[in-house]
Amino acid sequence: IAGAACDMNLILAHRSQPNRGMAGIVYFRKKMGRRRAIRKPRWYGIPLRVAVVTLLLSILSFALSLLLGIVGIVLVAKLRGETANVALAYRNIAAPVAAVVGLIVFVLSVAMEIRHYRQTKALGEIEKAG
Repeated sequence: IAGAACDMNLILAHRSQPNRGMAGIVYFRKKMGRRRAIRKPRWYGIPLRVAVVTLLLSILSFALSLLLGIVGIVLVAKLRGETANVALAYRNIAAPVAAVVGLIVFVLSVAMEIRHYRQTKALGEIEKAG
């Protein structure tokens, strides 16, 4: 702890830049450069992003539900003393879960992408007018 306190005193004693008030803000803005202009939104990117997000999340939900389904079926089969029919995990658990999750993700991502498109378009118009 003594070493940490010594380092803390060193940090507190070191001043990288003097307190310049408003001049510090001007320095910060010059250092950061000009603000990036808002790019005009392109509608043809929406279906591609929706498809990629829907596909990835559907695959992820299929894999996770398949894992949980296999574990559940194996546990139930072990408790009953039977052999596990793992094909049930594909048909009755993983595929329906992935279909429902895929549908939900599709609807939500379409809504979010349309909202983002309209918002970016409105911000572009405001920037152009101002």
